[in-house]
Amino acid sequence: MTRYRLLQIVLVVLVLAYPLVVAGSPVWARLGALVLLAAIGASAWNIVGGYAGQVSVGHSVFFGIGAYSAVVTYTHLGLPPIAGAPIGMALSVLVAAVIGVPTLKLSGHYFSMATIAVAELVRVLSSTSEFLGGAQGLGGPPVPRGVLDLSFISATPYYYIFLAVLAGLLWLTHMIERGRMGFYLRAIKDSERAARSLGVSAGRYKLYAYMLSAAFTALAGSLYLTMFGFVDPESGFGILISVKMVVMAALGGAGQLFGPLVGALILVPLEELSNSYLGGQGAGLTFVVYGAIIVIIARFLPSGLLSLLDRRRPTAPRASKTVDGHAD
Repeated sequence: MTRYRLLQIVLVVLVLAYPLVVAGSPVWARLGALVLLAAIGASAWNIVGGYAGQVSVGHSVFFGIGAYSAVVTYTHLGLPPIAGAPIGMALSVLVAAVIGVPTLKLSGHYFSMATIAVAELVRVLSSTSEFLGGAQGLGGPPVPRGVLDLSFISATPYYYIFLAVLAGLLWLTHMIERGRMGFYLRAIKDSERAARSLGVSAGRYKLYAYMLSAAFTALAGSLYLTMFGFVDPESGFGILISVKMVVMAALGGAGQLFGPLVGALILVPLEELSNSYLGGQGAGLTFVVYGAIIVIIARFLPSGLLSLLDRRRPTAPRASKTVDGHAD
């Protein structure tokens, strides 16, 4: 059994047993739910950023669409917020198609800058929209009206809901990883020009990955709204949301199935501890920590923490044979 396979088993056992271990502690139960929610967003980003190598720093657009779709469904239609999740996913796929067609033709940091520009434009527009509550944002049901509102006092139900969604997303990613699309995306990431020369429709598959990633990022936004019950332009479309996804995936291992989950297991508790001990001063420290993590990853661990477990031991070179059959 390889170390990577052992880590996978440990992660599965840890995630399943966590609610039982922290039973009776609301703080730790909430922390577990936050880790899984962050892992959903980072895993969704990993489809396009990790496997296809298209580093989007504007995924907060889709997160915000999902969150606002959920709260608008309640505010203007009177339906349970979670009913807005399919609407948010569909809108995100449409927006991803509109954004992706022109921006995915760009490469490297040009694509990243284009996604940042789109995200900031959407954030500004949302802050001036009365339909979306302007800069003050919108809130969900003040009191639970039924089980479909997904409004719970304890964080444990959210934990299991997020775990089910994350498991489904990881299963889908695993199937993509092992299928033709996964091979194409990895080929595009390694060398788009070489992939095109071999007949891979790079533009089409990058767009597929972008749209699929957008759909699940929107679902993460809708789940965020059901747990927190409120969203405003900064918590929905803020650039820090996108940065978190990128850093979590890169920290654990972008392009690896469990990389985003490993990154979330490290980054979310670190952020919560800094906010708990430093209060309002912790917000500025978060940017410093993210910047330091990005520098460390780029310098020492470009493949993420999981690459430390997946390194193969160098094999001894075989002795070559000479013409007369004797080894060199």
